[in-house]
Amino acid sequence: MKRTIEAILFWGAVALVWEYGVTLAGVRSYLMPSLSKVIAAGWEERELLLAESWVTLLEVLAGFALAVIGGLLLGVAIHFSAIARRTLYPLLTALQSMPKIALAPLMIVWFGYGFSSKLASTFLFAFFPLVIATLGGLSGIAANLEEHFRALGASRWDTLLRLQLPSALPSFVDGVKIAMPLAVIGAIVGEFIGSEKGLGHLMTLATANAQTDLMFAAILTITVLASLLYWAVEVMSRAVWWRGKAVC
Repeated sequence: MKRTIEAILFWGAVALVWEYGVTLAGVRSYLMPSLSKVIAAGWEERELLLAESWVTLLEVLAGFALAVIGGLLLGVAIHFSAIARRTLYPLLTALQSMPKIALAPLMIVWFGYGFSSKLASTFLFAFFPLVIATLGGLSGIAANLEEHFRALGASRWDTLLRLQLPSALPSFVDGVKIAMPLAVIGAIVGEFIGSEKGLGHLMTLATANAQTDLMFAAILTITVLASLLYWAVEVMSRAVWWRGKAVC
């Protein structure tokens, strides 16, 4: 209860500063509209915002799901394969070092302006943290536990399923929490570069038409969407009661 009250008071103070600070400072609305104008624009265009949100949400969920699967599989492969560590891991590190937004135009060239390019952009942003989280979780397993499984005659497959993956789960879940907001950023970047739908496309149109209030409404919508997705991941991670436990 106390935390809820504190959060309400904090965000209430932010809203008041935004609403009256802009007016008192004499900032023109086309540069920084007041909160009430942003909310009014959002309410007026609520159907448009909702429709574009569904487009962005689908891109985020699809790209994020592929990143989770791919990140887990590649992380396991790199951990267990010396060849993969010597080849794929340096390549992955090099790709991660590149600015993602610089690669976004290539997504348009390769996959066009449709859903596929946004899927690729979302995957690209979310993939690397999941690989690193998987590797970190698998590398952090106590050696005596692995020796115990070997002494019991457990196969490599049984050791992976009953010890290594469950023990790596806390680290992997942390990686998922990091990757989810990045997936939203990836989808928006893809829509910025080239798209006909989505919240990023709506922001581009609002900017071109000098509709700053609508642009801020889209930004707030993106923020709410990313927060809800992060909260959903947090709830699901708490619901996994066997988190971090080896199943013997």
